[in-house]
Amino acid sequence: MTTALVFLARHGRYVLVVGLVAGLLLPELAQRLRPYLPQMIVFLLFITAFRIGLRTAVAGVMQGFGVFKVAIFLQLILPLVAMGAMILLGVSGTTFGIAILLMLAAPSVTATPNITILLGYDPEPAFRLFVVGTAILPLTIVPIFWLSPDLGNLLGALLAAVRLLAAIWCAVIAAFILRRLTAPVLTAQQTKSVDGFTSLVLAVVVIGLMSAVAPALSANPYLVLGWVCVAVIANMGSQIIAYIVMLKLGWSTLAVPFSVVAGNRNFALFLIALPAATTDPLLIFLGCYQLPMYLTALVMSPVYNSRLKYKFKPSSQD
Repeated sequence: MTTALVFLARHGRYVLVVGLVAGLLLPELAQRLRPYLPQMIVFLLFITAFRIGLRTAVAGVMQGFGVFKVAIFLQLILPLVAMGAMILLGVSGTTFGIAILLMLAAPSVTATPNITILLGYDPEPAFRLFVVGTAILPLTIVPIFWLSPDLGNLLGALLAAVRLLAAIWCAVIAAFILRRLTAPVLTAQQTKSVDGFTSLVLAVVVIGLMSAVAPALSANPYLVLGWVCVAVIANMGSQIIAYIVMLKLGWSTLAVPFSVVAGNRNFALFLIALPAATTDPLLIFLGCYQLPMYLTALVMSPVYNSRLKYKFKPSSQD
Protein backbone atom coordinates (compact mmCIF):
# COMPACT_ATOMS: atom_id res chain seq x y z
CA MET A 1 0.00 0.00 0.00
CA THR A 2 2.80 2.39 0.91
CA THR A 3 4.53 1.74 -2.41
CA ALA A 4 1.32 2.51 -4.29
CA LEU A 5 0.77 5.76 -2.38
CA VAL A 6 4.36 6.87 -3.00
CA PHE A 7 3.83 6.16 -6.70
CA LEU A 8 0.67 8.32 -6.69
CA ALA A 9 2.57 11.10 -4.93
CA ARG A 10 5.33 10.98 -7.57
CA HIS A 11 2.76 11.26 -10.38
CA GLY A 12 0.19 13.38 -8.55
CA ARG A 13 -0.20 15.93 -11.35
CA TYR A 14 -1.33 13.26 -13.77
CA VAL A 15 -3.64 11.69 -11.19
CA LEU A 16 -5.59 14.96 -11.16
CA VAL A 17 -5.78 14.93 -14.97
CA VAL A 18 -7.25 11.41 -14.78
CA GLY A 19 -9.86 12.74 -12.34
CA LEU A 20 -10.79 15.55 -14.75
CA VAL A 21 -11.15 13.15 -17.68
CA ALA A 22 -13.21 10.75 -15.57
CA GLY A 23 -15.51 13.59 -14.54
CA LEU A 24 -16.22 14.32 -18.21
CA LEU A 25 -16.48 10.73 -19.46
CA LEU A 26 -18.38 9.30 -16.48
CA PRO A 27 -21.25 11.75 -15.86
CA GLU A 28 -23.29 9.20 -13.89
CA LEU A 29 -20.43 8.66 -11.46
CA ALA A 30 -20.00 12.44 -11.17
CA GLN A 31 -23.69 12.83 -10.32
CA ARG A 32 -23.43 10.11 -7.67
CA LEU A 33 -20.44 11.79 -6.04
CA ARG A 34 -21.88 15.31 -6.18
CA PRO A 35 -24.02 15.07 -2.97
CA TYR A 36 -20.92 14.06 -0.99
CA LEU A 37 -18.72 16.96 -2.13
CA PRO A 38 -18.95 18.94 1.15
CA GLN A 39 -17.84 15.90 3.17
CA MET A 40 -15.02 15.08 0.74
CA ILE A 41 -13.74 18.65 0.78
CA VAL A 42 -13.72 18.73 4.59
CA PHE A 43 -11.87 15.38 4.58
CA LEU A 44 -9.35 16.84 2.16
CA LEU A 45 -8.77 19.72 4.57
CA PHE A 46 -8.35 17.19 7.40
CA ILE A 47 -5.60 15.38 5.46
CA THR A 48 -3.82 18.66 4.69
CA ALA A 49 -3.89 19.78 8.31
CA PHE A 50 -2.61 16.35 9.39
CA ARG A 51 0.33 16.61 7.00
CA ILE A 52 1.31 20.11 8.16
CA GLY A 53 0.80 19.60 11.89
CA LEU A 54 0.08 22.07 14.67
CA ARG A 55 3.69 23.08 15.32
CA THR A 56 4.38 24.11 11.72
CA ALA A 57 1.05 25.91 11.41
CA VAL A 58 1.58 27.92 14.60
CA ALA A 59 5.15 28.77 13.62
CA GLY A 60 3.89 30.12 10.31
CA VAL A 61 1.23 32.30 11.91
CA MET A 62 3.81 33.75 14.30
CA GLN A 63 6.03 34.92 11.43
CA GLY A 64 4.16 38.16 10.94
CA PHE A 65 1.17 39.88 9.41
CA GLY A 66 2.24 39.41 5.79
CA VAL A 67 -0.37 36.70 5.26
CA PHE A 68 -3.09 38.92 6.75
CA LYS A 69 -2.21 41.78 4.40
CA VAL A 70 -2.28 39.45 1.40
CA ALA A 71 -5.68 38.06 2.44
CA ILE A 72 -7.14 41.58 2.78
CA PHE A 73 -5.78 42.56 -0.63
CA LEU A 74 -7.02 39.42 -2.39
CA GLN A 75 -10.49 39.26 -0.82
CA LEU A 76 -11.37 42.93 -0.30
CA ILE A 77 -9.27 45.44 -2.22
CA LEU A 78 -9.00 43.44 -5.44
CA PRO A 79 -12.74 42.68 -5.78
CA LEU A 80 -13.66 46.29 -4.96
CA VAL A 81 -11.32 47.52 -7.69
CA ALA A 82 -12.78 44.94 -10.09
CA MET A 83 -16.30 46.01 -9.14
CA GLY A 84 -15.51 49.63 -9.97
CA ALA A 85 -14.06 48.64 -13.33
CA MET A 86 -17.08 46.47 -14.17
CA ILE A 87 -19.50 49.24 -13.23
CA LEU A 88 -17.67 51.60 -15.61
CA LEU A 89 -17.83 48.96 -18.35
CA GLY A 90 -21.49 48.23 -17.68
CA VAL A 91 -21.03 44.50 -16.97
CA SER A 92 -21.40 44.43 -13.19
CA GLY A 93 -24.91 42.93 -13.32
CA THR A 94 -24.14 40.27 -15.94
CA THR A 95 -23.50 36.63 -15.14
CA PHE A 96 -19.90 37.14 -16.24
CA GLY A 97 -19.45 40.12 -13.90
CA ILE A 98 -21.04 38.34 -10.94
CA ALA A 99 -18.94 35.21 -11.49
CA ILE A 100 -15.65 37.14 -11.60
CA LEU A 101 -16.57 39.30 -8.61
CA LEU A 102 -17.53 36.27 -6.50
CA MET A 103 -14.32 34.50 -7.47
CA LEU A 104 -12.20 37.46 -6.40
CA ALA A 105 -14.11 37.94 -3.12
CA ALA A 106 -13.80 34.29 -2.07
CA PRO A 107 -11.09 32.72 0.10
CA SER A 108 -8.81 29.95 -1.07
CA VAL A 109 -10.17 26.53 -1.94
CA THR A 110 -9.18 23.76 0.45
CA ALA A 111 -7.06 22.10 -2.25
CA THR A 112 -4.49 24.91 -2.64
CA PRO A 113 -1.99 23.45 -0.13
CA ASN A 114 -2.26 20.11 -1.93
CA ILE A 115 -1.73 21.73 -5.33
CA THR A 116 1.28 23.55 -3.88
CA ILE A 117 2.71 20.20 -2.79
CA LEU A 118 2.28 18.81 -6.31
CA LEU A 119 4.21 21.81 -7.62
CA GLY A 120 7.06 20.86 -5.29
CA TYR A 121 6.74 23.74 -2.81
CA ASP A 122 5.98 24.09 0.90
CA PRO A 123 2.19 23.88 1.45
CA GLU A 124 2.24 25.67 4.82
CA PRO A 125 2.03 29.27 3.46
CA ALA A 126 -0.94 28.31 1.28
CA PHE A 127 -2.59 26.59 4.24
CA ARG A 128 -1.96 29.65 6.42
CA LEU A 129 -3.46 32.00 3.83
CA PHE A 130 -6.42 29.64 3.42
CA VAL A 131 -7.13 29.65 7.17
CA VAL A 132 -6.70 33.41 7.59
CA GLY A 133 -8.69 34.22 4.45
CA THR A 134 -11.59 32.04 5.56
CA ALA A 135 -11.49 33.47 9.09
CA ILE A 136 -11.85 37.06 7.87
CA LEU A 137 -14.45 36.23 5.19
CA PRO A 138 -17.47 37.28 7.32
CA LEU A 139 -15.89 40.76 7.51
CA THR A 140 -14.56 41.16 3.96
CA ILE A 141 -17.81 40.23 2.22
CA VAL A 142 -19.86 42.93 3.98
CA PRO A 143 -18.68 45.94 1.92
CA ILE A 144 -18.70 43.89 -1.28
CA PHE A 145 -22.30 42.71 -0.90
CA TRP A 146 -23.38 46.11 0.41
CA LEU A 147 -21.95 47.98 -2.58
CA SER A 148 -23.18 45.46 -5.16
CA PRO A 149 -26.95 44.77 -5.05
CA ASP A 150 -26.52 42.27 -7.90
CA LEU A 151 -24.94 39.78 -5.48
CA GLY A 152 -28.15 39.09 -3.58
CA ASN A 153 -28.63 38.26 0.11
CA LEU A 154 -25.88 39.48 2.47
CA LEU A 155 -27.32 37.57 5.43
CA GLY A 156 -27.23 34.30 3.50
CA ALA A 157 -23.59 34.85 2.58
CA LEU A 158 -22.68 35.67 6.18
CA LEU A 159 -24.37 32.54 7.53
CA ALA A 160 -22.64 30.41 4.90
CA ALA A 161 -19.28 31.95 5.82
CA VAL A 162 -19.80 31.21 9.51
CA ARG A 163 -20.81 27.59 8.80
CA LEU A 164 -17.76 27.14 6.59
CA LEU A 165 -15.49 28.57 9.27
CA ALA A 166 -16.92 26.19 11.90
CA ALA A 167 -16.45 23.15 9.62
CA ILE A 168 -12.87 24.18 8.85
CA TRP A 169 -11.86 24.56 12.47
CA CYS A 170 -13.47 21.24 13.47
CA ALA A 171 -11.52 19.44 10.73
CA VAL A 172 -8.26 21.22 11.49
CA ILE A 173 -8.41 20.66 15.27
CA ALA A 174 -9.27 16.97 14.80
CA ALA A 175 -6.36 16.55 12.38
CA PHE A 176 -3.91 18.25 14.73
CA ILE A 177 -5.02 16.00 17.61
CA LEU A 178 -4.68 12.84 15.51
CA ARG A 179 -1.24 13.90 14.28
CA ARG A 180 -0.13 14.57 17.86
CA LEU A 181 -1.34 11.16 19.04
CA THR A 182 -0.17 9.01 16.14
CA ALA A 183 2.77 10.65 14.35
CA PRO A 184 4.21 13.79 15.97
CA VAL A 185 7.04 13.68 13.40
CA LEU A 186 6.37 12.35 9.91
CA THR A 187 9.17 10.49 8.16
CA ALA A 188 9.91 11.22 4.51
CA GLN A 189 8.20 7.95 3.54
CA GLN A 190 5.11 8.80 5.59
CA THR A 191 4.94 12.27 4.08
CA LYS A 192 5.06 10.82 0.57
CA SER A 193 2.33 8.35 1.50
CA VAL A 194 0.09 11.14 2.77
CA ASP A 195 0.75 13.13 -0.41
CA GLY A 196 -0.17 10.12 -2.55
CA PHE A 197 -3.39 9.57 -0.62
CA THR A 198 -4.18 13.27 -1.00
CA SER A 199 -3.74 13.05 -4.78
CA LEU A 200 -6.18 10.15 -4.85
CA VAL A 201 -8.78 12.06 -2.81
CA LEU A 202 -8.33 15.13 -5.02
CA ALA A 203 -8.99 13.03 -8.12
CA VAL A 204 -12.24 11.72 -6.62
CA VAL A 205 -13.31 15.22 -5.57
CA VAL A 206 -12.80 16.66 -9.04
CA ILE A 207 -15.02 13.96 -10.56
CA GLY A 208 -17.90 15.22 -8.41
CA LEU A 209 -17.12 18.86 -9.17
CA MET A 210 -17.41 18.17 -12.91
CA SER A 211 -21.01 16.94 -12.56
CA ALA A 212 -22.55 20.05 -14.15
CA VAL A 213 -20.16 20.22 -17.12
CA ALA A 214 -20.91 17.03 -19.04
CA PRO A 215 -24.69 17.68 -19.35
CA ALA A 216 -24.06 21.30 -20.36
CA LEU A 217 -21.44 20.19 -22.87
CA SER A 218 -24.01 17.98 -24.60
CA ALA A 219 -26.66 20.70 -24.61
CA ASN A 220 -24.57 23.74 -25.57
CA PRO A 221 -20.86 23.08 -26.21
CA TYR A 222 -20.16 26.67 -27.30
CA LEU A 223 -21.49 28.02 -23.98
CA VAL A 224 -19.22 25.62 -22.09
CA LEU A 225 -16.25 26.56 -24.25
CA GLY A 226 -16.84 30.23 -23.49
CA TRP A 227 -16.96 29.59 -19.77
CA VAL A 228 -13.82 27.44 -19.98
CA CYS A 229 -11.98 30.37 -21.58
CA VAL A 230 -13.23 32.71 -18.85
CA ALA A 231 -12.21 30.25 -16.13
CA VAL A 232 -8.72 29.67 -17.55
CA ILE A 233 -8.02 33.38 -17.99
CA ALA A 234 -9.38 34.27 -14.54
CA ASN A 235 -7.59 31.44 -12.73
CA MET A 236 -4.20 31.21 -14.42
CA GLY A 237 -4.11 34.91 -15.28
CA SER A 238 -4.51 35.72 -11.58
CA GLN A 239 -1.75 33.27 -10.71
CA ILE A 240 0.71 34.71 -13.20
CA ILE A 241 0.03 38.31 -12.18
CA ALA A 242 0.28 37.43 -8.47
CA TYR A 243 3.53 35.53 -9.09
CA ILE A 244 5.15 38.49 -10.86
CA VAL A 245 4.00 40.91 -8.12
CA MET A 246 5.21 38.62 -5.32
CA LEU A 247 8.63 38.29 -6.92
CA LYS A 248 8.80 42.03 -7.49
CA LEU A 249 8.08 42.56 -3.78
CA GLY A 250 10.84 40.10 -2.90
CA TRP A 251 8.50 37.48 -1.40
CA SER A 252 10.29 34.68 -3.24
CA THR A 253 9.65 31.94 -0.67
CA LEU A 254 5.92 32.73 -0.63
CA ALA A 255 5.45 33.54 -4.32
CA VAL A 256 4.25 30.12 -5.48
CA PRO A 257 1.86 29.18 -2.63
CA PHE A 258 0.34 32.68 -2.50
CA SER A 259 -0.02 32.77 -6.29
CA VAL A 260 -1.80 29.41 -6.28
CA VAL A 261 -4.24 30.85 -3.74
CA ALA A 262 -4.74 34.01 -5.83
CA GLY A 263 -6.10 32.01 -8.74
CA ASN A 264 -7.97 29.23 -6.93
CA ARG A 265 -10.89 30.53 -4.87
CA ASN A 266 -13.86 28.91 -3.11
CA PHE A 267 -16.56 31.06 -4.74
CA ALA A 268 -19.05 28.15 -4.61
CA LEU A 269 -19.70 29.27 -1.04
CA PHE A 270 -21.64 32.29 -2.29
CA LEU A 271 -24.03 30.45 -4.62
CA ILE A 272 -26.60 29.89 -1.87
CA ALA A 273 -27.00 33.66 -1.48
CA LEU A 274 -27.69 34.35 -5.17
CA PRO A 275 -31.04 34.70 -6.95
CA ALA A 276 -32.16 31.45 -8.60
CA ALA A 277 -32.02 33.04 -12.06
CA THR A 278 -28.22 33.32 -11.89
CA THR A 279 -27.49 29.95 -10.28
CA ASP A 280 -27.46 27.66 -13.35
CA PRO A 281 -24.86 29.53 -15.45
CA LEU A 282 -22.71 29.97 -12.35
CA LEU A 283 -22.81 26.22 -11.74
CA ILE A 284 -21.47 25.71 -15.25
CA PHE A 285 -18.70 28.21 -14.51
CA LEU A 286 -17.97 26.36 -11.27
CA GLY A 287 -17.51 23.12 -13.21
CA CYS A 288 -15.37 24.79 -15.88
CA TYR A 289 -13.32 26.43 -13.12
CA GLN A 290 -12.13 22.97 -12.06
CA LEU A 291 -10.19 22.58 -15.32
CA PRO A 292 -7.55 25.27 -14.66
CA MET A 293 -7.65 24.54 -10.93
CA TYR A 294 -6.73 20.88 -11.24
CA LEU A 295 -4.40 21.50 -14.17
CA THR A 296 -2.44 24.10 -12.18
CA ALA A 297 0.11 21.56 -10.94
CA LEU A 298 0.78 20.45 -14.52
CA VAL A 299 0.40 23.63 -16.59
CA MET A 300 1.81 26.21 -14.17
CA SER A 301 4.88 24.22 -13.17
CA PRO A 302 7.01 25.59 -16.06
CA VAL A 303 5.97 29.14 -15.08
CA TYR A 304 6.81 28.73 -11.41
CA ASN A 305 10.10 27.02 -12.19
CA SER A 306 11.13 29.42 -14.94
CA ARG A 307 14.03 31.84 -14.84
CA LEU A 308 11.57 34.64 -14.13
CA LYS A 309 12.15 34.27 -10.40
CA TYR A 310 15.84 35.07 -10.81
CA LYS A 311 15.07 38.52 -12.19
CA PHE A 312 14.01 39.79 -8.77
CA LYS A 313 15.96 40.17 -5.58
CA PRO A 314 14.42 38.80 -2.35
CA SER A 315 13.58 41.14 0.50
CA SER A 316 11.35 41.22 3.59
CA GLN A 317 8.26 38.96 3.60
CA ASP A 318 6.26 41.32 5.77
